[in-house]
Amino acid sequence: MKVINDNLSLMNFIAWSGAVDTKQELIERNLVDEFENLIDELYPNGLTETELNDILWFERDWIFESLGVKIEEEN
Repeated sequence: MKVINDNLSLMNFIAWSGAVDTKQELIERNLVDEFENLIDELYPNGLTETELNDILWFERDWIFESLGVKIEEEN
């Protein structure tokens, strides 16, 4: 069974694994509203918590690029 949550927000979402760092960085950079607007555009019917977590975990570069943020690579 796939449960869609169309009222999911980043602030009340409990991320896990690699998504935790991306979520925290979005919060620290005050990009929560912009990120949520982007997700709302792409998923107008909502998405599952797993889908949101996977986006935050595996699409980090795409997220920040889409939001116009240049992320410097750590050495």
